[in-house]
Amino acid sequence: MTPAHPGKVYFIGAGPGDPELLTLKGRRLIDAADLILYTGSLVNPKLFANVRKGVPVLDSSPLDLGEILEKMLPVLRDGGLVARVHTGDPTIYSAIAEQIARLRSEGIDWEIVPGVGSVGASAAVLGAELTIPEITQTLILTRVEGRTPVPERENLRTLAAHQATMAFFLSAGQVADLVSELTAGGYPPETPVGVVYRATWEDQTVVRGTLADIAQKMSAAGISKHAMILVGAALGDIGELGQHRSKLYDESFTHGYRRART
Repeated sequence: MTPAHPGKVYFIGAGPGDPELLTLKGRRLIDAADLILYTGSLVNPKLFANVRKGVPVLDSSPLDLGEILEKMLPVLRDGGLVARVHTGDPTIYSAIAEQIARLRSEGIDWEIVPGVGSVGASAAVLGAELTIPEITQTLILTRVEGRTPVPERENLRTLAAHQATMAFFLSAGQVADLVSELTAGGYPPETPVGVVYRATWEDQTVVRGTLADIAQKMSAAGISKHAMILVGAALGDIGELGQHRSKLYDESFTHGYRRART
């Protein structure tokens, strides 16, 4: 019999790896959960070191969608709380939409709890600001086509025409294709590239280069997965880029909180 108040699933962003980058809300919900399902290949298991005794903590990596729902539904029908923990931020490349669709068909409530994404974490590791005045004000999040297709209208040559900062998920194994398409689309070979393998984890690795040499450098470092690739002029020397000033702190600029001083 379904209880008057059936349970709820929280899709929680675990952050990029460092347990201290989990949000306070995420921590509270994980600690209160009656079942924890997490992406074992990417989520740091240290997040679950102190959960309540007896709470199942299950790695979802070997499970298909139906099996994930089979684990959730008995707990939810008893009015329990399920913490469905995804790496980074669950709104990007997490496959939560298909899970939510199944939950809705079962009449189960759900909520998304955002997390620190790998783009921001990798930029922080690189010491970079991804939107530099007069250089670029646009950030494109995308991936190289693999077994999951990319719509033709989003092909890399087309996106490269914008000359914006680009962040590549799930593409470390196809870096040669990435370089070929971006240079064909207009990025100069000397365009800066920053690669962060397992950002904020203990075994984090950073590789810097250009489109001309990043494939060789990644190969030499043994990086073929679990890496964020950031491309664009904003990945250059931050000391030089910092000379391009925004209006926010310009003493000659008036805005709603400050009058111009000159």
